[in-house]
Amino acid sequence: MVTQITRGIKISVLTSFEGTYFKNYKIHFAFSYEITIENHSKDSVQLMSRHWEIFDSLNNKDFVDGEGVIGKKPVLKPGESHTYSSGCLLSSPFGAMKGYFNMINFTSTRSFRVIVPTFRLSAPFALN
Repeated sequence: MVTQITRGIKISVLTSFEGTYFKNYKIHFAFSYEITIENHSKDSVQLMSRHWEIFDSLNNKDFVDGEGVIGKKPVLKPGESHTYSSGCLLSSPFGAMKGYFNMINFTSTRSFRVIVPTFRLSAPFALN
């Protein structure tokens, strides 16, 4: 598990290798990740959007931007948390992801970024 705290918001990430499958005559490596967002600040916040950088050892870096997470824009009061799961496909058994969440503080009405630390995606059979 990797964790990081930005402006009182703690991000924790757990990853898992889900297996391989063939699509369009090419092997793909499937990974899942579970992210927990905990509000340790004194203010209520809302996650508005996300930005991902996806590293695949056999491909160029991919960038993904979107609103919310899995169709939601969770509001977190002080002490609350939100957990969600998602996944990604790589063309190799090794990769990584990192990014950030754009959030808004309801007290100050200001937007801020919460860093999602780099988390590795690696198939256990490929580890030495």
